[in-house]
Parts: sequence; C-alpha cells; structure tokens
Amino acid sequence: MYDPSKQYRCTIIRGKSQKEMDDLLPAYAKVIDEICPCSHQDFETLFNEAFKRYLPESERIKKTLDNHRTEISGKLFGMYYFAEDGMVYESERTQKYLEDNDQPAFFKDICFKMQFPNGMQKVSTTVAKRVEDEISVRPNAFVLKLLQIAQTAGVTITKKALGYYVLNSLDVLQGHANPYEVLEAIVKDQKDGIEHDISVPGKASSYTHQHINEQINYLELANLIRVTEDKRVILNPNESEAISLFTSVYKDKPEFDVYEYDLGNAEIRKEFQFKWDAYYARLSQYAQNFKTSSVALLFEEKKSIEETKKSRVNLTEFGDEGETLVYNYEKSRVAAYNTRLANKVLSLGKTRGIGYDIQSVIAEPGDEAEFVKYIEVKSTKRLTSPDLSDPLWVDSLNITRNEWIAAQQHKEYYAIYRVFFTREGATVFVINNVAEKIKDGRIQVTPMTYRVDFSNSSVDKEIPIRNEES
Repeated sequence: MYDPSKQYRCTIIRGKSQKEMDDLLPAYAKVIDEICPCSHQDFETLFNEAFKRYLPESERIKKTLDNHRTEISGKLFGMYYFAEDGMVYESERTQKYLEDNDQPAFFKDICFKMQFPNGMQKVSTTVAKRVEDEISVRPNAFVLKLLQIAQTAGVTITKKALGYYVLNSLDVLQGHANPYEVLEAIVKDQKDGIEHDISVPGKASSYTHQHINEQINYLELANLIRVTEDKRVILNPNESEAISLFTSVYKDKPEFDVYEYDLGNAEIRKEFQFKWDAYYARLSQYAQNFKTSSVALLFEEKKSIEETKKSRVNLTEFGDEGETLVYNYEKSRVAAYNTRLANKVLSLGKTRGIGYDIQSVIAEPGDEAEFVKYIEVKSTKRLTSPDLSDPLWVDSLNITRNEWIAAQQHKEYYAIYRVFFTREGATVFVINNVAEKIKDGRIQVTPMTYRVDFSNSSVDKEIPIRNEES
C-alpha cells in the first residue's frame, strides 16, 4: 500500500537555471561538434580550451570547465559518449539538435530517457546504493500521468506536492505505487487540510528541494508543463501528443536495466558505464515525434488551444513557421514605406537551390530603395528569450552550399534573419552582410562536410572480389 511518508532523496546531476540551460545548449553543441571525434586523452583539454570563450573570466577555472564538460553536457545532456575504441563521439542527440535547432525537443528527449537508477553519478557509490534500495522508475512519465489524471479530476497539483508525493517518495521511486493511488492520497490530504513538505534535519531548504526543482525545471524546458506564479504545475495542452507518448510508458520498467550488472565488480562497473553512456547518447524511440511548434510554446493557461492559434499568423500558408513570420513582416515593412513595392516581396522557400527564402527590397530612403534584398530565414525554438546584452551569448546555425554562395555573391544585399520562437513570442535577429562579417571575424564558419570527387586517374589500386563457386 502506498505510504507517502516514506521519503527518499533521489537526485540528478545539478544543472543551471532555465535561462542558462537555454543559452548554454548551443555552446555545448558547437564545441562538441568542433572537437569530436577525438581521443579520450585529448577530450578534456580540447573541450575546456574551446569552452572558455563562453564563460566570464572569473569562471574560466578548471573545476568549472570540468563541470560543464562532465556533469552537464556529458552526464545530464548526453551530448557525447566515450566509446570502447578509445574515442569520444558526439551523440545522436547533439547531431539532431544541430540539424533542427529545436531546444524543447532536445529536452523532451532527455526527459523521456531519464530514469532511476542511471549512470549519471558515481557508480560504485550513488548508483550502487540506489540498486541496493531497489529504486526503479521513469519519473517524468509518472509525473505527467499524475498531472493528466489530476487534470481530468479537477485536482490542483502544486510543485511542493509533486516533490513530496512523487519525486521524493520511496514507494514511487521503487515502482510500488501508481498515479491513481498517489492522486487519491493527495485529494485526501487536501480535504483534511494537510500540506506536507520535504524536510531533512539540519539541512537548508536549498538541499531538500534542489533535486525537485531541477527535475521539474527540465520538464518545463521541454515545454511539457508550466509552473504558475502560485506554484501550481499544469500540463501544456498544445503538447498533448508528446505528453501521451510519455504517459504511455508510465507503467514500464526503466528501459536500461541497471540490475543486469554486478556493480561490486570494478571491471563490470567500467562496462556498465560505457554501455550507459552509449545508451543515453542515443535518441529515444519517439525523438522524431517531439517536434515543437511555435503555437505550443505560446501556451497560456487562460487561453484555449484554438484561441492561441487564432492569436498567431497563419503558420502553414507558406510552409515553415519562421519563413511565414518573416514574409509577413517584410510585406508590412515594405508596404509601410511604399505600397507599390509590397508585391515585390516574394516567398521562395520552396524554390530549391537559390540560396535564400525570401526576396524583398531595401525599402529605405535613398537611391537603393528598390534594390533587391535576399533573406535566408533560420528558425530555432527555446523556452526563454536570448539576451543580446550578454557579451558571452552565442548561437549556431547551418547553411547550405547554395546559401553560402548567395551570401558571398549578394554581399550587403544578403541577410540572415534568425527567428527565435519562445514562450514570450517571437524575436528576430537580423544579420546583414554576412560575407563582410565572416571576413572581419564577427561570424565564424566551420566546414561541416566535404564532398570528394574523383576520377580513374585518382585510383591507385583495384581489388576484384569474386564470389567463390560452390
């Protein structure tokens, strides 16, 4: 029988604030993509040296850099893994993020694969202790299922309640409770006017609640929940498909079976760590279903899904959300300057090979008012808005060969419009004259792939392989 009074502190790797996580993710991805694959021996030096530029001077110390490398980008985010061949490789999760720039989708995948026990902490102590204590749960699937049935029943769940009844509950963490009996206990205590809190004698509130805050924090970064000002936790109805995928596995055992390994054996602990790292670095089975729409980011508790959609421009008329937003902006901007020129704004995103998405006009006072302006739109999604006043903020995007050529060819008439969809709405950063900024070092370009063309004169040897006749 479920007994919420049996409490158990089950931590995850300590991260940063939501804003810091959103800001640091592109930096982690950029550094890991630059240096991997590399050897085990070189990885620490290469990462720490490359990551220094994203930290203030006071934080460029080995301990802080090691934490970003091992604890956050490695253990918590699964952005790379150590392989048994002595090399370090970037993960599938990092590769997908660099392709789609969907930060909530990145965090959805992390939340889906999160489990207890796991290989995130010291195996010989923390992980072994959780195995000894028979911990076995997918906490985020359980939390979302509880919120789902609570919503149906019209029951309010607070952040404090999630901590006490779920994330710090031994019965839940051992897989001995289900969301329905947890909700029943919450309702009973609410009726009796009982409010429980997590407390550890001699420990400050930051110690007792930190692990709860962090786990809820990542569900919010995944855009699956919102925590209101009065600390209620509510589901994001615009993410119902993703939430359903989570709740479909709430009864399942953790996907990675820690209990298969004898953690008292040093060699097996080493094998376990390699296997865990490789497992966690792989995308979950539902990763391709975790795409985030801008409408989902704009969830407001008091607005229905339909009201939210109506408050936005039609995001499907011209395909990509970012392109549509920029197209509408350019039409309005040019029309405000000269109505006659508005029909010169063209949406060309579906025209392959030209190297830009929108053809507009300068539409500013002067001799070049009717000159053509070429715009490439690059969209990204994140929970919080970037802060341009932060001198260490960085972002990365991919451009194709045709976009690169167009930037070089059209120079001052070519711009990248970087669109950030966040829960506050959309923000567009305009980067004019990309070619000039590359030349003067304000933009760094890293070749991602190389095409190798060869002819018969390049071939040194031909080795015919014949099928053996029986």
